[in-house]
Amino acid sequence: MGDTSDVKATNVTFQSHHVSRMKRGQVLGQKGGFRGCTVWLTGLSGAGKTTIGFALEEYLVSRGIPAYVLDGDNVRTGLNKNLGFSPQDREENIRRISEVAKLFADGGIVCITSFISPYRKDRDIARELHKQWNLPFFEIHVDTPLDICEERDVKGLYAKARAGQIKGFTGIDSAYEAPDEPELRICTVDSSVNECVQSCVNVLEQAEIVPKSAVDYVEELFVSANEYDTVSKEAHRLPSIEITKLDTQWLQILSEGWASPLKGFMRERQYLQTQHFGCLLDEGLKNQSIPIVLPVSSADKDRLVATGSDITLKYEGKVLAVLREPEFYEHRKEER
Repeated sequence: MGDTSDVKATNVTFQSHHVSRMKRGQVLGQKGGFRGCTVWLTGLSGAGKTTIGFALEEYLVSRGIPAYVLDGDNVRTGLNKNLGFSPQDREENIRRISEVAKLFADGGIVCITSFISPYRKDRDIARELHKQWNLPFFEIHVDTPLDICEERDVKGLYAKARAGQIKGFTGIDSAYEAPDEPELRICTVDSSVNECVQSCVNVLEQAEIVPKSAVDYVEELFVSANEYDTVSKEAHRLPSIEITKLDTQWLQILSEGWASPLKGFMRERQYLQTQHFGCLLDEGLKNQSIPIVLPVSSADKDRLVATGSDITLKYEGKVLAVLREPEFYEHRKEER
């Protein structure tokens, strides 16, 4: 059963889908775009894989990103209930899960697998399978020390293994081969569940699986301390405009990150999205019903456009900010 080279299904022809991944992604979830991938959680029993997996699933789904956990125990109550824990059965267990995860990912779902998956070779095969289908695969090692796992022993399995009641238990009398180069290594000893989930989300964000608009953080726009002097000198050289007190209040909201993912006053595309849809669409759906724009006079516009440079924003003669790559567009009242 564990010999994957023994192909018994003959006279089979693969059938291609009529629906593309991009098209499927457009109607699946609330964030738009194809986000199918597999997040492969591996580690000892009691390491925290299931806890992190279900918490990650909840995080993603609550933000409009379809996700589903394939948990080791759950799968062994159905699809793999005819498999034991011999090396051959463990290999077949992971082979089947690799194939199922691939199908979930191909369907546009973030598939989160929570399996001990002790053998490096089997995990490498799972990765290669996804690579053949051009699907992202993220191996995450939940690297909790054996003594901590034994101390937790939520299911009482370590005690039984030490007593000789369970044979071939990973970490006791069966080896666990840790990943050499996982996409992420998590230590649960000094990290909360939320911190572990955020680490996973960061990996998915960097790979553009999770849009920035779905990530819980506030991105401030202040100039860093080591750049302050340089930017300050630059601001005094650039063409400038005087802004109103109301404009300074919006500037403060933007600079403190409360309007994330906005990186400044709205460009025309963002302004139109806000006016017509009540949200920002470019990095996934983000509620934004209030336009945050900087009005300027026609005279200031003509003067600044002619320079073709960045702009310094001043209030009562004091430099407050630098506006990079400014975009000017008409204030069309009929669109309000």
